[in-house]
Amino acid sequence: MKAFRIFSRNVRDSFKSVFRNISLSLASISCITITLVVVAISILLSVNVNNFATLVEKDVTIVTFLKVDIDEAGRQDVLTKIRTLDNIETVTFQSKMDIAKDMMESSDQFKHILSSYTEADSPIQDTYLVKVKDIEKISETAEQIKAIESVDLVKYGEGMVEQLVSVFDMIRKVGIGVVVALVIVTAFLITNTIKITIYSRKREIEIMRLVGASNLNIKIPFVFEGLFLGILGSIIPILATTYGYVAIYGRFNGQLFSPFIKLVEPQPFIYLISLVLLVIGILVGMFGSWRAVRKYLKV
Repeated sequence: MKAFRIFSRNVRDSFKSVFRNISLSLASISCITITLVVVAISILLSVNVNNFATLVEKDVTIVTFLKVDIDEAGRQDVLTKIRTLDNIETVTFQSKMDIAKDMMESSDQFKHILSSYTEADSPIQDTYLVKVKDIEKISETAEQIKAIESVDLVKYGEGMVEQLVSVFDMIRKVGIGVVVALVIVTAFLITNTIKITIYSRKREIEIMRLVGASNLNIKIPFVFEGLFLGILGSIIPILATTYGYVAIYGRFNGQLFSPFIKLVEPQPFIYLISLVLLVIGILVGMFGSWRAVRKYLKV
């Protein structure tokens, strides 16, 4: 019960202290707000770029051309063998007549050329459209499919796909690095701002020490004060992220520039981002206060 009373008093005193030193508190809150807005923008960009990369990777398909003279039994045999491979996500059959129909609908020239062919004498080959689980192993999977009897040719954009995988991997790493760097910079800026706030109250801390307050009792109110500053500083970034992203998503109908570049759906994405911003604000605020009291004033 005594511990609860002490805890309640520290929380109450810290909350009052935020408003008692309103000008310095506003400086800290402004610093937290500005840096968290930058962090939020970086996270939104990073996650959406990663989403775009993932969608592109999922869309990569191994087009497996079957031999022209293959029969139904041969097609089923190829399908069974493809499905036994480890890295297979989905396999979709596309007959030569379906391919011919699509080609004729896309061009009058194709329509003129292909309309005279029947299924028996069509030069077009039946195909299996294969999607893989791990795009980094697509080359190995394509070679395994190519080795299957009755498979004539395998195409998946070799060369270009490997380059895309390399570029997307680099983008992911850069995105993570930027976000981590911004969080570190945020912590540094907020810590220094809070240092100034605490330094201006050095006399208050000295009085607390003179009356016999322990180091822990001195630190705790400032740590709680940092917590409140972090919460207050994260309010505007959270609101800006929540309403801003929803507005952008609605304005562009969930896509950017073209249907190929899709944005991450707002729910539950914005709530996760809001939670991340709140946690960063709280942790950085508490850490900044604790570090300022401990190292700067040598309490």
